Amino acid sequence: MSSLPPLRRLLRKAAAPTLGVALALGVCVSVATPAAASGSYSGRAYVYGAGVVTDDFDDEGAVNVSTHRLSNATCLWQTILWANGYLPSSGIDGAFGDQTDAATRNFQRDKGLAVDGSAGRNTWTKAGDRLSQRDNQNGWLYIVFDGVTGARSSYSSHDFVLQRSPDGNYRFYPPSGGTHWAGYDSRTCS
Repeated sequence: MSSLPPLRRLLRKAAAPTLGVALALGVCVSVATPAAASGSYSGRAYVYGAGVVTDDFDDEGAVNVSTHRLSNATCLWQTILWANGYLPSSGIDGAFGDQTDAATRNFQRDKGLAVDGSAGRNTWTKAGDRLSQRDNQNGWLYIVFDGVTGARSSYSSHDFVLQRSPDGNYRFYPPSGGTHWAGYDSRTCS
């Protein structure tokens, strides 16, 4: 019995460094995950949704001239601007430049949002109000974005189709054709 207290002291001494190493590894893992690297509010690498479709864009990451500038998430944002009449179809290229910045600012003015040219949380949320689910095939949701022409828009409005995978990731069909996953860290749209 006299050996029990020294054993407890030994366990305490061994536990402190082990706990420190475990915490350090946990911090390293959370910093290095691809989702965190995407910079999106949801912490995911793709535009993501779950539950009610109209809430799917409520936690998306920013796309602007310096954040996710060259990405399919930007291409999706440009397709939304096109659908609402703020951008010509020729402006959908997955590169957030001056034309997309100006169109985003006009969208924000028309929707009563802070005008900063960045499609951030509030701007994505407002755009998400135009989503409606049309079908569910084996867990794939077929969604329509219902474009509406705004006061400062120069082009007519359009609708376009999106899909939400059973995993919640979005893909979309821009007017130029093809299907693109709405990723923050990749660009196949041009």
